[in-house]
Amino acid sequence: MTEVFGMPVLGSTESLVGLLARLSINLLVLVIIARAIYYRRYGERDYLFTYVLLNVVTFSLAYLLSRVPIELGFALGLFAVFGILRYRTEAINVRNLTYLFVVIGIALLNALASDAVALVELLLVNTLIAGTVMALEMTAATHHEAVHRILYDRLELIAPGRADELMVDLQHRTGLPITRYRIGDIDLLRDAADITVYYPARDWRAVDDRAAAPTRRGTVATETV
Repeated sequence: MTEVFGMPVLGSTESLVGLLARLSINLLVLVIIARAIYYRRYGERDYLFTYVLLNVVTFSLAYLLSRVPIELGFALGLFAVFGILRYRTEAINVRNLTYLFVVIGIALLNALASDAVALVELLLVNTLIAGTVMALEMTAATHHEAVHRILYDRLELIAPGRADELMVDLQHRTGLPITRYRIGDIDLLRDAADITVYYPARDWRAVDDRAAAPTRRGTVATETV
């Protein structure tokens, strides 16, 4: 019996070998980018879960749909589904969004590469993507910063010429290794200013518990960029 419910039980040996080769390359690059690079550096299990599932589902969907002709309306509808994919429970910073684009991109790349693309060429492109991600993460110039927004009550230190005193006071009261800050809105009625402070993200875990404690006026928000 070669068919079940009108569907072939086994495809051609060539197509199966091609699927296994593409899937192996895709999963290998995914493990390198999502597990070896992203998770080791940032330790975000939720995002790791998301990246792996999105990559596998996107690869499967794109590969199977590439084997059959689809109408233009269906293709546009599929594109719209990807277009409305959002994470509304929390804001995604630019770096995590970039990783999201990368894992979807490599899934589409490996699933939709035509038969005219040699296996070596596919490997080289995937290696280039993974190598670029690794190189950028190892470059000091691309290290991102953690961000705290606080309400600050010592307005006298915001005056010109007292920047060093303000920096020392911010570091002392927040316990964070602040490297720079940005002064936002100043509320003279409450004698408070909205200040955004920046510090190296590699220190995030070490100071996370200490940073979570509110300052005199309280912490407004925390994020990484």
